[in-house]
Amino acid sequence: MSISADKVKQLRELTGAGVMECKSALTETNGEIEPAIEILRKKGIASAQKRAGRETKEGLVEAYIHPGNRLGVLVEINCETDFVAKTDDFKTFVRDVAMQVAATNPRVVTREELTSAEIEKEVEIYRTQAKNEGKPENIVERFAQGKLEKFYQEMVLLEQSFIKDPSKNLKELLTEIAAKTGENVNIKRFVRFQLGA
Repeated sequence: MSISADKVKQLRELTGAGVMECKSALTETNGEIEPAIEILRKKGIASAQKRAGRETKEGLVEAYIHPGNRLGVLVEINCETDFVAKTDDFKTFVRDVAMQVAATNPRVVTREELTSAEIEKEVEIYRTQAKNEGKPENIVERFAQGKLEKFYQEMVLLEQSFIKDPSKNLKELLTEIAAKTGENVNIKRFVRFQLGA
Protein backbone atom coordinates (compact mmCIF):
# COMPACT_ATOMS: atom_id res chain seq x y z
CA MET A 1 0.00 0.00 0.00
CA SER A 2 1.26 3.47 -0.92
CA ILE A 3 1.17 6.03 1.91
CA SER A 4 0.54 9.63 0.85
CA ALA A 5 2.82 12.44 1.94
CA ASP A 6 -0.23 14.19 3.43
CA LYS A 7 -0.90 11.23 5.74
CA VAL A 8 2.74 11.18 6.84
CA LYS A 9 2.63 14.95 7.46
CA GLN A 10 -0.60 14.61 9.45
CA LEU A 11 0.88 11.86 11.64
CA ARG A 12 4.08 13.87 12.15
CA GLU A 13 2.08 16.89 13.33
CA LEU A 14 0.13 14.72 15.76
CA THR A 15 3.11 12.86 17.22
CA GLY A 16 6.29 14.79 16.51
CA ALA A 17 7.88 11.54 15.23
CA GLY A 18 10.30 11.40 12.29
CA VAL A 19 9.20 10.99 8.64
CA MET A 20 10.47 7.41 8.31
CA GLU A 21 8.93 6.35 11.65
CA CYS A 22 5.57 7.81 10.58
CA LYS A 23 5.71 6.16 7.17
CA SER A 24 6.61 2.80 8.73
CA ALA A 25 3.77 3.05 11.29
CA LEU A 26 1.25 4.01 8.60
CA THR A 27 2.40 1.14 6.37
CA GLU A 28 1.97 -1.25 9.31
CA THR A 29 -1.59 0.02 9.91
CA ASN A 30 -2.64 0.29 6.24
CA GLY A 31 -2.79 4.08 6.43
CA GLU A 32 -4.93 4.25 9.59
CA ILE A 33 -3.91 7.24 11.75
CA GLU A 34 -5.14 6.17 15.23
CA PRO A 35 -3.44 2.74 15.29
CA ALA A 36 -0.29 4.38 13.86
CA ILE A 37 -0.27 6.86 16.75
CA GLU A 38 -0.51 3.96 19.19
CA ILE A 39 2.42 2.17 17.52
CA LEU A 40 4.54 5.32 17.67
CA ARG A 41 3.63 5.92 21.31
CA LYS A 42 4.66 2.37 22.22
CA LYS A 43 7.96 2.75 20.36
CA GLY A 44 8.55 6.13 21.98
CA ILE A 45 7.91 4.78 25.46
CA ALA A 46 10.25 1.86 24.82
CA SER A 47 13.02 4.17 23.60
CA ALA A 48 12.38 6.54 26.53
CA GLN A 49 12.96 3.64 28.93
CA LYS A 50 16.29 2.85 27.19
CA ARG A 51 17.39 6.47 27.73
CA ALA A 52 16.45 6.49 31.42
CA GLY A 53 20.04 6.00 32.61
CA ARG A 54 21.55 8.85 30.61
CA GLU A 55 22.84 11.90 32.48
CA THR A 56 20.66 15.00 32.75
CA LYS A 57 22.56 18.23 33.46
CA GLU A 58 20.48 20.75 31.52
CA GLY A 59 16.86 21.77 32.05
CA LEU A 60 14.82 24.49 33.69
CA VAL A 61 13.91 25.88 37.06
CA GLU A 62 10.31 27.10 36.91
CA ALA A 63 8.55 29.38 39.38
CA TYR A 64 4.78 29.25 39.58
CA ILE A 65 2.89 31.75 41.72
CA HIS A 66 -0.79 30.97 42.19
CA PRO A 67 -3.21 33.90 41.66
CA GLY A 68 -3.56 35.79 44.91
CA ASN A 69 0.17 35.44 45.70
CA ARG A 70 -0.42 33.17 48.71
CA LEU A 71 1.08 30.02 47.16
CA GLY A 72 4.25 29.54 45.13
CA VAL A 73 6.23 26.61 43.74
CA LEU A 74 9.76 26.15 42.42
CA VAL A 75 10.58 23.02 40.40
CA GLU A 76 13.81 21.82 38.83
CA ILE A 77 13.39 19.52 35.85
CA ASN A 78 16.43 18.23 33.99
CA CYS A 79 17.05 16.99 30.46
CA GLU A 80 20.20 16.14 28.50
CA THR A 81 20.62 19.25 26.32
CA ASP A 82 19.82 22.95 26.50
CA PHE A 83 18.26 22.60 23.04
CA VAL A 84 15.45 20.43 24.48
CA ALA A 85 15.15 22.67 27.55
CA LYS A 86 14.24 25.54 25.21
CA THR A 87 11.46 23.69 23.36
CA ASP A 88 7.82 24.58 23.91
CA ASP A 89 6.95 20.96 24.78
CA PHE A 90 9.55 20.86 27.56
CA LYS A 91 8.58 24.29 28.90
CA THR A 92 4.91 23.28 28.95
CA PHE A 93 5.76 20.08 30.82
CA VAL A 94 7.78 22.00 33.43
CA ARG A 95 4.95 24.49 33.90
CA ASP A 96 2.41 21.66 34.24
CA VAL A 97 4.55 19.98 36.92
CA ALA A 98 4.83 23.25 38.86
CA MET A 99 1.03 23.69 38.71
CA GLN A 100 0.58 20.05 39.80
CA VAL A 101 2.76 20.64 42.88
CA ALA A 102 0.79 23.80 43.70
CA ALA A 103 -2.55 21.99 43.38
CA THR A 104 -1.79 18.66 45.06
CA ASN A 105 0.98 19.37 47.61
CA PRO A 106 3.01 16.14 47.20
CA ARG A 107 5.72 15.34 49.73
CA VAL A 108 8.35 13.70 47.47
CA VAL A 109 9.08 13.04 43.78
CA THR A 110 9.49 9.23 44.05
CA ARG A 111 8.55 6.51 46.55
CA GLU A 112 12.21 5.85 47.23
CA GLU A 113 12.53 9.26 48.89
CA LEU A 114 10.19 8.20 51.71
CA THR A 115 12.03 6.64 54.64
CA SER A 116 11.21 3.12 55.77
CA ALA A 117 10.24 4.60 59.15
CA GLU A 118 7.63 6.87 57.49
CA ILE A 119 6.21 3.96 55.50
CA GLU A 120 6.07 1.66 58.54
CA LYS A 121 4.34 4.39 60.57
CA GLU A 122 1.65 4.73 57.85
CA VAL A 123 1.18 0.96 57.62
CA GLU A 124 0.80 0.73 61.40
CA ILE A 125 -1.87 3.48 61.35
CA TYR A 126 -3.77 1.59 58.61
CA ARG A 127 -3.52 -1.71 60.51
CA THR A 128 -4.93 -0.02 63.60
CA GLN A 129 -7.76 1.52 61.54
CA ALA A 130 -8.61 -1.90 60.12
CA LYS A 131 -8.67 -3.50 63.56
CA ASN A 132 -10.80 -0.63 64.96
CA GLU A 133 -13.27 -1.18 62.11
CA GLY A 134 -13.53 -4.83 63.14
CA LYS A 135 -11.93 -6.26 60.01
CA PRO A 136 -10.91 -9.94 60.25
CA GLU A 137 -7.22 -10.58 60.93
CA ASN A 138 -6.66 -12.08 57.45
CA ILE A 139 -7.95 -8.84 55.83
CA VAL A 140 -5.99 -6.37 57.99
CA GLU A 141 -2.73 -6.62 56.00
CA ARG A 142 -4.47 -6.33 52.61
CA PHE A 143 -6.42 -3.32 53.90
CA ALA A 144 -3.20 -1.67 55.13
CA GLN A 145 -1.40 -2.28 51.81
CA GLY A 146 -4.36 -0.87 49.85
CA LYS A 147 -4.36 2.26 52.01
CA LEU A 148 -0.58 2.54 51.58
CA GLU A 149 -1.00 2.56 47.78
CA LYS A 150 -3.53 5.42 48.14
CA PHE A 151 -1.02 7.23 50.37
CA TYR A 152 1.61 6.91 47.61
CA GLN A 153 -0.86 8.25 45.04
CA GLU A 154 -1.40 11.33 47.20
CA MET A 155 2.11 12.02 48.51
CA VAL A 156 4.40 10.88 45.66
CA LEU A 157 4.44 13.33 42.74
CA LEU A 158 5.13 10.74 40.02
CA GLU A 159 2.23 8.57 41.21
CA GLN A 160 -0.37 11.34 41.32
CA SER A 161 -3.08 11.64 38.68
CA PHE A 162 -2.31 14.54 36.37
CA ILE A 163 -4.63 17.46 37.20
CA LYS A 164 -5.21 18.29 33.52
CA ASP A 165 -5.86 14.67 32.49
CA PRO A 166 -6.68 12.29 35.38
CA SER A 167 -6.44 9.27 33.04
CA LYS A 168 -2.62 9.64 33.29
CA ASN A 169 -0.26 9.88 36.22
CA LEU A 170 2.85 12.06 36.29
CA LYS A 171 5.14 9.11 35.60
CA GLU A 172 3.29 8.45 32.32
CA LEU A 173 3.49 12.15 31.48
CA LEU A 174 7.24 12.10 32.18
CA THR A 175 7.66 9.08 29.88
CA GLU A 176 5.67 10.85 27.14
CA ILE A 177 7.82 14.00 27.27
CA ALA A 178 10.98 11.86 27.21
CA ALA A 179 9.63 10.01 24.15
CA LYS A 180 8.62 13.26 22.45
CA THR A 181 11.95 15.04 23.08
CA GLY A 182 14.14 12.00 22.51
CA GLU A 183 16.00 12.65 25.77
CA ASN A 184 16.05 11.42 29.32
CA VAL A 185 13.95 13.81 31.43
CA ASN A 186 14.10 13.87 35.22
CA ILE A 187 12.05 15.74 37.83
CA LYS A 188 14.89 16.60 40.19
CA ARG A 189 13.16 18.45 43.05
CA PHE A 190 10.50 20.90 44.07
CA VAL A 191 9.61 23.21 46.92
CA ARG A 192 6.17 24.58 47.70
CA PHE A 193 5.62 27.76 49.70
CA GLN A 194 2.25 28.57 51.23
CA LEU A 195 1.61 31.73 53.18
CA GLY A 196 1.00 30.96 56.84
CA ALA A 197 1.72 27.22 56.50
